[in-house]
Amino acid sequence: MIKLKGIIFDLDGTLVTSSLDFSLIRQQINCPEQLDVLAFVDTLTCVKTKAHANNVIAWHEQQDALSAQALPGMTDLFDALEKAQLPSAIVTRNSQNASALKVSNNRIPIQLVLTREDYPPKPAPDALLAIASLWQLEPQSILYVGDYLYDIQAAFNAGMQSCFINHGRESAYQAQADLVITHLDELTALLNSLENN
Repeated sequence: MIKLKGIIFDLDGTLVTSSLDFSLIRQQINCPEQLDVLAFVDTLTCVKTKAHANNVIAWHEQQDALSAQALPGMTDLFDALEKAQLPSAIVTRNSQNASALKVSNNRIPIQLVLTREDYPPKPAPDALLAIASLWQLEPQSILYVGDYLYDIQAAFNAGMQSCFINHGRESAYQAQADLVITHLDELTALLNSLENN
């Protein structure tokens, strides 16, 4: 692994739990099963239909935000990040409102949170590259941590290292990631080992 100088995290399924039912959301906005929800909404040309779809998604995200819980090991991970003095940020496909609620309710000590309202959603690399530029770091010195294919793709598209958290459930695409972990504790151990080197 290239020397690590910063870490960016996905939010849902990476730092906090999420119970978003994408099948139900697709059903309610008439999105075909094989299509990405946000990409589908982007193609809608009728203003009223698009507004309805966005409202449906926002309602589901808000409900999910109210019940989201910090994943085990999150607090220890941020303690290790602070000791290692590495900058950290969040890039999520979530909305600003839902993201802010999750960050606040779960006491996530990250100030820099970019959502789909800030930049094109993952797997687009725009948000990741914006953070690299802000931090004045080469993208390859930053690790992006997530739990879905889009996270691995976004990291690749940005020229960053990728860490995939699978929560003990192997995925067909996890081999595309530079690093695969089952629990946040493994990332904490990695940070502690970097600090001791």
